Amino acid sequence: MIKSLILDAAYFLNTSKKYQSFKNFFYNILENDKCKYKKYIDIFMIILIFISVGVLIREVKHHVNDYLMFFSNYVISIIFFIEYMLRLWVNSSVSEIIVKRAEHDTFLLREVNLYKAFKKILKVKLSYMASPKAIIDLLAILPFFHELRLLRIFILFRVFKLFRYAKSLQILSSVLATKKFEFFTLGIFAFVVIFISSVLIYVMEGNRADSPVDTLFEALYWAIVTISTVGYGDIVPVTSEGRFVAVIVIIAGIAVLAFTTSLFVSAFTEKLEEIKEIKTIENIAKLKKFYLICGYENVAREVARKLSKSGHNIIVLDEDTQRVENAKMDGYTTLNYNPGNKESYEKLNIDMQKQLKGVLCLRENDVDNVYAALTIRSLNKDVMILSLLNNDANRNKLEFVGINKIVYPQELVGLITKELVGKPVAFEVIHELRSEDSDVIIDEIGITKRIVENFPTVGDLNNKHYSIVLLGVYKHEKDRFYFNPLDSTLLEAGDYLLVIGYQVYIKEFEKYLHTRVHDD
Repeated sequence: MIKSLILDAAYFLNTSKKYQSFKNFFYNILENDKCKYKKYIDIFMIILIFISVGVLIREVKHHVNDYLMFFSNYVISIIFFIEYMLRLWVNSSVSEIIVKRAEHDTFLLREVNLYKAFKKILKVKLSYMASPKAIIDLLAILPFFHELRLLRIFILFRVFKLFRYAKSLQILSSVLATKKFEFFTLGIFAFVVIFISSVLIYVMEGNRADSPVDTLFEALYWAIVTISTVGYGDIVPVTSEGRFVAVIVIIAGIAVLAFTTSLFVSAFTEKLEEIKEIKTIENIAKLKKFYLICGYENVAREVARKLSKSGHNIIVLDEDTQRVENAKMDGYTTLNYNPGNKESYEKLNIDMQKQLKGVLCLRENDVDNVYAALTIRSLNKDVMILSLLNNDANRNKLEFVGINKIVYPQELVGLITKELVGKPVAFEVIHELRSEDSDVIIDEIGITKRIVENFPTVGDLNNKHYSIVLLGVYKHEKDRFYFNPLDSTLLEAGDYLLVIGYQVYIKEFEKYLHTRVHDD
């Protein structure tokens, strides 16, 4: 009967969306760094910690307000107790363990063994309770029993809880954790030196009436003060043998300090890039809107410069170390991530829908642009993607992966971008025009011999009649783009016209250029 009730309750909780949602909510605000509410909980708990320590310090020589004392002793302790129990609850799922055991035993056609399930639950929970963070959480609750004066000192354990709430302290602990073996070796070495020094100085000085070293504790105190090179001077050896021991201990102390310093330096040096990366991602998460540029080559550099100049935020992703360094030198927030890798965007932890103005795939390689666009589109179907097209043969592939806007071949785009630098019409204006959900587009029209015969100069084009704006002419022979060309500019076969207008008008204009017969 009881077993049946337990199994029913476990299955109910394990399949209840309301219960799982409720539990996930507490898990996120306590453990999930990506949860936006967690930082408020962390700040609140940090404030409680400092209030506790402040009350403890003031209590030493001053009277503390009764309400504040009550708040520190009871309210804060109860809040910490609730937090401890919540963490214990969300750490693992009791119902899931029972359900798995039930399904396992049922599959093997035997009676459900709840004893094994409870044994596993106990093991999992005890494992969490034995973790350093959980122990600190438990000790932080002990000041609740404030009548026991000694337990008041456990308020200081609340300070250690800062490691749980403060990101920088978490980074510090993670950095030091990478050198666990080295620090353990250092600890053993320091312990041996202190132990031998204490015993030696006690043996040398313990029987001397004029020596301040009278007990083994005093010898231990002297050894620690000496090896740390603090040297208070309250205990000094009076015998030659004792002073010789002091010299050895001082030298050993220098070695310990040097070893310790090198460990800290090497640990932080090895983790420096990772720390910078974490900080960069945190800063990106705070941006409201930005452009994501995938790849940082010549065209991307010009585009980034223009967008940045007009006040847009830019984030650059590139898997090439040298290009990443170039982007950083140009002053852009850059991450050495592969734009075509899904994990890159998972690490970024951004809301594509809200934060991204658009994704610019500007690698001078269509395959890389396709991979980047495919990855982004798999994560978000609505984000605007603009891609550079380097080979017109790949246009269909870029369109197939769902790129919203495809810009012209690299050579033309590069020349256009360079020519637009310092011109009244900026590149971002073109981009905005292209990004509008209207019929206004930018298009290129190739100049053929037939067009040249009928329209020898720019002035002969009559584009205004079709409400077409001629942005410029790309001269094939000179390999140069002429922005806002003069009417007298001669057209040659192989040139390109870059025009802006309604799509239907551009098509009519292009048809007119190809079909018109010169009057002469």
